[in-house]
Parts: sequence; structure tokens; C-alpha cells
Amino acid sequence: MIWRSLMKGFADYLRLERSLSSNSIEAYTNDILKLHQFLLLNNLDTKPEEVSYDLLQEFILYINKLGLNDRSQARIISGIKAFYKFLLMEDLIKDSPAAMLEGPKLQRKIPDVLSIDEMQEVLLAIDMSSPHAQRNRAILETLYACGLRVSELTNLKLSNFFHEQGYIKVIGKNDKERIIPIAEEAIKHIRLYLESDRRHIAIQKGFEDFIFLNRRGKSLTRVMIFTLVKKFVAAAGIKKTVSPHTFRHSFATHLVEGGADLRAVQEMLGHESITTTEIYTHLDKKFLKETILLYHPSNKVLDKT
Repeated sequence: MIWRSLMKGFADYLRLERSLSSNSIEAYTNDILKLHQFLLLNNLDTKPEEVSYDLLQEFILYINKLGLNDRSQARIISGIKAFYKFLLMEDLIKDSPAAMLEGPKLQRKIPDVLSIDEMQEVLLAIDMSSPHAQRNRAILETLYACGLRVSELTNLKLSNFFHEQGYIKVIGKNDKERIIPIAEEAIKHIRLYLESDRRHIAIQKGFEDFIFLNRRGKSLTRVMIFTLVKKFVAAAGIKKTVSPHTFRHSFATHLVEGGADLRAVQEMLGHESITTTEIYTHLDKKFLKETILLYHPSNKVLDKT
């Protein structure tokens, strides 16, 4: 009962004070549940405040032997650290046994991206004579033009679409609001969709303000967006593993390669930390070589000789 009660308090803290999403809260509480289950498996009737650093080290060794990858182990350790930080704040412990815990060193994974040409091939792979084609084109154009997360796209509202001013307002992670400029091409396809396909849908009550709707008049699901992206990537003959998030990565990478300020890209993506955005500085070698040859003063001197 003690573990369950504290986990509920922890969940409330994450929701009310840290404004985390329900998915993040569930992940954190599941991490604490794994620790509790480990104690029960070893017949240890240990209360949360009685857990020691050595016991946590044994738990980490246990999850390592289970074969969990480094990223999963790091997330679990992060969850445990957050839990004991919560206990400290509640004055239930004097020192955190998790303070000195170290997770595996993670290599920053460079995300897959589509080139500008590949992106155009995907967009042009949509058969505009097929059902819902205008909606689907508007969806892909918006994903790429604004670098949206899937949830941000499916929840995009008419009341937050300011086409005359050229921007949209989205609600991102942790209910944080941000303004994103939207390209003319995306605006054009959204307006074409609004003036054609969408007008012929019997919109269900409560979904009137959603831009993108299914044929039953309700908002689209995440699975639907994944399915559409996979379909048109295959139709374009592209063999890369592509998801809706690839459009977000491509959006950011193309901006950085084009010379956009990293802080501006961070703002548009809704990243809390600039270090998260820095991963998009993985410019290809050809681009770097051409840039150096074009702009480095040494090469300019050589050109004159």
C-alpha cells in the first residue's frame, strides 16, 4: 500500500507541478513499478524510503541482465531519480539514494531524413484523382512545412490557422503553445482541402474546429497518419524507413542546411533545450565541402593566384 500511495502522489506531482503528458506520467510510474516488482521478486519487504544506493545498483544490474537496451535502462534510471526527488521535496527522505546513479552512456542517434528531392517525390506520389487526395496532400505539406509532431497535426484547429498572416498555433508537449510560420504551398493545399473535400463531410459534434477529418467527420488518429505516410513513401519508390517524424527531422535538417539560426529552429520545433536541436547540425560531407570551398578565405586567396 505504501508503494501504491507514493506512486499516486508521484503521478499527481508530475501532472500538476511538472505538467507532463499522460504518456510520460505512465512511463515514469511504470519505472517505479519495475523497481517495486524487483524487490518483491527478491522477497524484500522494503519501503521506498528504505531503499539504498546499493539496492538500486542491484536493480540496475538486474534490468541489464534482462537484456533491456541502453536507452530503456537510461529512461528507467531517470524515472527512479525523479521519484526520489519527489520524496525529497515531500520531506519523506533526507537524502536520495538515486543521486549518484549513473545510466549507460547513450550515443546520440542521428535521425533518418529525406532529401529535398525525395520529399518532393513523396508529395507528388499522391494521386490527386483519388478519394481524400486533397486532404492527404495538405497533411503531408503541413507536416513538412511546419515540422509538426503527429499529435500536433491531428489536433490542429481551424481557429489556430491564420492563413492571411502566414502562421499556425499549435499545442505541443506539456501543453506548451507555440507559433510556427507556414509555407505558402501548405496554406494553398489546406485551403483547397477546406473548400472541397471537407465541405462534403458530415462533421460530428465536437469536431467542428479540427482541420483534418476522416470520412466519418471525426479527427484523424496517429495510426492513420502513419499509414498515409508509409503509403506515399512506398508509392514514391523510396526504400528508407520513413515515419511522420521523418518529416519533422527533414524539416529541421533542411532549415539548418539552408543556414537557419539554430535558436529559431529550436523555437519552431518546440524543443526545451538547444542541445536537442543541435542534432540537426549533421550536415552531409558534400554540403560541408562545398561550403568550405566557397566561403573559406584560404580558398578565396588560392583562387586569385
